[in-house]
Order: sequence, then C-alpha cells, then structure tokens
Amino acid sequence: MASLLPIVVLAIVQGITEFLPISSSGHLVLTWEVFEQTGVATRAGTANERLTLDVAVHLGSLGAVILYFWRDVARVLAGGFRLFTGRVTNDGRLFLYLVVATIPLVAAGLLVNTLFGSGWRSVEVVAWASLGFGLLLWFADRTGLTISKMEHTTFGQALVIGLAQVLALIPGTSRSGIAMTAARALGFERSDAATISMLLAIPAILGASALFGYDIYKSGNLALQSDALLAALLALAAALLAIAGMMAWLRRATFTPFAVYRILLGGLLLYLIYVEGLALKLQ
Repeated sequence: MASLLPIVVLAIVQGITEFLPISSSGHLVLTWEVFEQTGVATRAGTANERLTLDVAVHLGSLGAVILYFWRDVARVLAGGFRLFTGRVTNDGRLFLYLVVATIPLVAAGLLVNTLFGSGWRSVEVVAWASLGFGLLLWFADRTGLTISKMEHTTFGQALVIGLAQVLALIPGTSRSGIAMTAARALGFERSDAATISMLLAIPAILGASALFGYDIYKSGNLALQSDALLAALLALAAALLAIAGMMAWLRRATFTPFAVYRILLGGLLLYLIYVEGLALKLQ
C-alpha cells in the first residue's frame, strides 16, 4: 500500500496556498510534478483519482473559510434571504454583488473546461503566470488607494472583480490573488480586499467541487474515500492557520512578501525550464 505522505503533503500545500495570493492550483501542479519526477508512489494512480483528492482538499479549504468568516457568511446569507422577501439591506446588496462577481468565473470555467480540459496545466504556464501576476499584485498594492471598505462595494466594483477572477483559470494566476489585486486597484483596504476574495472563494469552490465531488461516492474505492477525508481535514487545519496569519499580517503590512515570493518562484521555474532544460510538464 502506498505511503500516506504524498496525501499529507498535497493537503497541506492546498490548505496553505488556497487563500494566500500565490496560487493553489499552481502549487498543486508543482506538487504533482515533484511526485512524478521523484517517482513517489501514491494511491491516486489515475487522473480521476487525482482529481478526487484535489476536490477533497478544496472542500477542506472551503470549510476553513466558512469557519473563520462565519459571522460575515451568516450576515451576507441573511441579507440575501431578506432580498427574497423584498427587504433591501447593505448585506443583501453585498450578497447580490458576490453573486454578480461569481458569474463570469463560472461561465468561463465551464467553457474552458469543455474546450481545453487540463491540457494547459503545465509548469511553464505556472511559471509565467506566477511571475506576471506577482508583478501585477505588487503594482496594484503599491499604487492602489485605501479609500473603500467592503460594506461600500458597488455593482461596478463587483463586476470588475468578477471579470478579473476569470484570469484565475490560467494555472499559477491565483483566484484569491487576482481578486485581491483587482480590489486593491479599486481602492479597497488590504484586509477588506482579502475578505472579499475569501468570501468569493465559497461559491467558486462549491461550483468547481460540485462538478466532480460526487465521484468520491461513486468510485466505490473505500481507500480513496478515507484518503480524501484525511486530505480534507488536513487542508482545513492548514487553511485556518494560513487565513489567520494572512489577515493578521494585512492589518499592519502590505502584499509585498506575497508578490516577491511569486516573482522569485516564477523566475526559478523559468530558469529551470529554459536554462537547465528540464522537461517539466504535468500530464
């Protein structure tokens, strides 16, 4: 039986990177690539089994953001319910704007998945996206004002953030990162930009997981189901720690460390690919 170590690594990587602006999808691509290059045995031998574990760790991360922001989530959901009863409140508007911001990503995600599948999930794509969008995050954070708060979000701002999220379909971009970049460019305070991004993660992860999550049950693979549960719990714990750390940091500092990390990672990967000539591609 294969070692549980790769599953533990996968879960921790996902949990830490899902809500930091450094791209969880990119780091998952790199993690699987390391497994491939080093010949590490995993129970997830097929593409579908790997996808199941990816979905599991995303669901664990989803649990973390709901736990951490449960007051905000409850408030926004209550506002949405009041909308359906004809009562318009600030929380109801925020609920509506979160829906508006989610629609472009869902529509584009379905289209891209139909046309390309996972064919462009390569390390080279991750490298360029990490570098380019890292620079963009740094620029937006340095030049963006701090004049807007989450409760003052407008329809236009929600639409811009939603359209920006479409770029996250490029592995290495980071959905949370591009949402934070757009929010900072629009003048949101750093902690509010992060909160908006993480609230948007809830429908984004639910939508993506709904496409494939049922495979865990249908597979009939009890070992895989237990592995998926373990991965989800580990991802939840890692994500909670990452969220708490990032929010504490952003209350007093900038996004610069995250941008620098992305730039260095992208530069290192490009060096390995173009200078060392390593054939890095996840199939």
